[in-house]
Amino acid sequence: MTATGLITEAELDQLEAFLFSSAVSEDSLDLIGTHGLLCALNISPVKVPEQEWLDLLFDSEPKWETETQKSEIIGLLRKLNHTIGQDLYNDQETLLPCELTLDTDEDEDEPELTIWAQSFMEGVFMREEDWFGDDEETVAGLLLPIMVASELFDDPEIAEIRQDRALSEEMAEQIPELLVDLYLYYHAPEK
Repeated sequence: MTATGLITEAELDQLEAFLFSSAVSEDSLDLIGTHGLLCALNISPVKVPEQEWLDLLFDSEPKWETETQKSEIIGLLRKLNHTIGQDLYNDQETLLPCELTLDTDEDEDEPELTIWAQSFMEGVFMREEDWFGDDEETVAGLLLPIMVASELFDDPEIAEIRQDRALSEEMAEQIPELLVDLYLYYHAPEK
């Protein structure tokens, strides 16, 4: 089955409910994490096989109720992946499923944007050599706001940016635009 249409709000809700259900591992990605991972996979300079990213996304095989449920959920993931890919291909900023802020609500352990950015970086790490191979400095510069938001890096420069609230918030707001820049960097290089 190939995903041709764009994912709807109702389908996103259905996917989110499944990702929050007891059918999946506690270590599987939620909808925000899934979106981050799929953004990275759509930008990636090399294609990552579907089964490989599904394994990362789910952490372990979900407890599917039926084969129909399995094909429906995987179909929704393909549709979300296709939707993100279409936005990037059409040079449109991708709408992130979270606020573009590193501030937390009282009921959050960490900002939703941090979860999104960590999952995006997981997608980068899947093919790190391909991402950074040709021009590490340029790619690191483009990825910097996502790296800052992810809180995965101990680099002193990144830590310094994190401590400057105004600067890190400004960088967070640039992420949708940067996704387009990264996509174009790999898929529409200047001749």
